Amino acid sequence: MPRQVHLGHVFHLTGTPLVTDAASALVSIPDGALVIDDDGRIVFCGARGDIPADYRSAAVSDHRPGFLLPGFVDTHVHFPQTYAGDSYGGGQLLEWLTMCMYPSESRYAGAVFAQRAAVEYCNRRVAAGTTAAMVFGSAFPHAQDALFSETQRRGLRIVSGRGIQTTGPDAAAPLITSEDDAIRLVREEIDKWHAADTGDVKTALLHVAVVPRFSLAVTTQTLKALGELYDSVRDRGVYFHSHLNENNRPGTGEVDETKEAYRVNSYLDTYDGKFLPGSTVGGSSLLGRRSIMAHSVHCQDAELSRMAETGTSVSHCPVSQQFLGSGTMPWLRTVASGVNIAAGTDFGGGDEWLIPQVLGAAFKVHISEPGAAGVSMHPAELLFLGTLGGARALDMEDRFGNFDVGKEADFVVVDPRRTPALEASLTYGVRSADPVMAHDQTLFGLLMGIRETSIAETYVRGRRLAATPE
Repeated sequence: MPRQVHLGHVFHLTGTPLVTDAASALVSIPDGALVIDDDGRIVFCGARGDIPADYRSAAVSDHRPGFLLPGFVDTHVHFPQTYAGDSYGGGQLLEWLTMCMYPSESRYAGAVFAQRAAVEYCNRRVAAGTTAAMVFGSAFPHAQDALFSETQRRGLRIVSGRGIQTTGPDAAAPLITSEDDAIRLVREEIDKWHAADTGDVKTALLHVAVVPRFSLAVTTQTLKALGELYDSVRDRGVYFHSHLNENNRPGTGEVDETKEAYRVNSYLDTYDGKFLPGSTVGGSSLLGRRSIMAHSVHCQDAELSRMAETGTSVSHCPVSQQFLGSGTMPWLRTVASGVNIAAGTDFGGGDEWLIPQVLGAAFKVHISEPGAAGVSMHPAELLFLGTLGGARALDMEDRFGNFDVGKEADFVVVDPRRTPALEASLTYGVRSADPVMAHDQTLFGLLMGIRETSIAETYVRGRRLAATPE
């Protein structure tokens, strides 16, 4: 029997569309209903008047005039930077890491501090309606234990792994381990936390990833050992996550420094097992369907093609790219490659926790690309980035990401009355006489106007999550 009926204006993308097909997959049900069974799965999504008779005796949560959206998915966010958003004094990426981030992340060496940060991090996720996330973890195992424990207690979905660093500047010294210790600690984290909540990766909320900070933070020997490790755990559903082609300021940018340090043809080669001079194969590839590369701003066509070929996804972080002056990921060229693209906040490189703010930034930066590269993104494409594309990047599209019957009920309730500017825009804004354009305009206004105050309730598997710890 159904557990509950939720009423509101439903927006989601049905089926398994590519981002280029998102507009045709967009579903808008102004007087909509979600019916959820006792297992937290969706058994009906449609008009309120069409609820099957068998479900009409279920308890009703009436969110009208609010909206029901799939839970937001953040495919790149930094746990050890929870208190480091809006950090000033470091300039662009490499300087900012040295002056701001390494010192901030080193504070997680304290167990009490790390536990406090885990609570704060989960609070921010629930408040922002982020039901699933790929989380760049702390270098300290006790901090990761705190993150996984608190995430499990709060009922959120997570993929995370300790940040691996085996080389770097003096400022990063507290975060650096030997290569042997790096591999040992990753293995221990996988054994301790991967699917620890249910014992089955197909039903788990907790998952582990192999997460080298980026290629300049490790050595070729580390990459070789990580490739061997990943080969041994791929069949357990373990993930891979790192940064790619983020910042390329002439002369001192991360991309050029990586290519020069490794003497390779492309940055991606270092993660693809081709990390020896001349892009010679030195180990196993880390790419695949459960691999997500953050940023990918300055990719060569061959890199994009290789990611598409292997099923590797891009985490698009336009807020962070603006904050650090990293440039703009070319939308049309990236989409044309066929690679899956999802949204990431990159907090604290980004200064926003809220995925809709990332989507708004994506619209603004891509309409501002020069010449023919500029494009006005369809609101359904924005919704794809923040929901279904993220579920696909996490290789969990069969479990969540939209409201298709049988999926787990991850969703957010958006109440525009909690944000007066949003309520005014949705109530009095001009709408087209064409009903399709009208619902596109409503979705666009909704996504652009959502603030944390707008998120009234957050659900995972049909269970409402508390915004603060109980």
